[in-house]
Amino acid sequence: MRVIGTVGLPGSGKSEAAAVARDLDIPVVTMGDVIRQACRDRGLDPATHHGEVAKALREENGPAAIAERSLPIIREALEDGDTVVVDGIRSDVEVERFREAFGEDFELLSIEAPQEVRAERLDLRGRDASVEEGGESLEDRDERELGFGMGEAMAMADYTIANTDSLEAFHDRVRTLLTEGLAAVEGDR
Repeated sequence: MRVIGTVGLPGSGKSEAAAVARDLDIPVVTMGDVIRQACRDRGLDPATHHGEVAKALREENGPAAIAERSLPIIREALEDGDTVVVDGIRSDVEVERFREAFGEDFELLSIEAPQEVRAERLDLRGRDASVEEGGESLEDRDERELGFGMGEAMAMADYTIANTDSLEAFHDRVRTLLTEGLAAVEGDR
């Protein structure tokens, strides 16, 4: 059994890593989906209330609230295979919760890229609301994520990929990591 969590600031490449896992038929549990569902349960639009609801869930149920809500989904995915990718870990508390739940079978991958590269990617994606549309700036999003403990989570990573090369090169590194393990990929750690 392997549970591979990904952590990284917005636009770093977490969704691309998840896409590689899906291409390999590895189930992906997206923690953001838990938040989007909580938005819908509260009658709120996930596109504009995601950050607000993420913060509320943690305030109401503790800093590991989203990890806790993800555990049954991860365990269900493990019934059909031996590897699951958990997309979008946001804090050191979540890392600790997953390590508590899965022990040595949990591995953490930090995906990192400079802010200017991430900003360009987010602009190209066109998925994220701009400040003019009532959305958050990348700086505000980074600040919110770091406030959850993301910097600490990134520091706890078993492996770091600097996602500054081509998309193809990034996909190749993630594919190798998922199929051959951490030791097979050369990187920062």
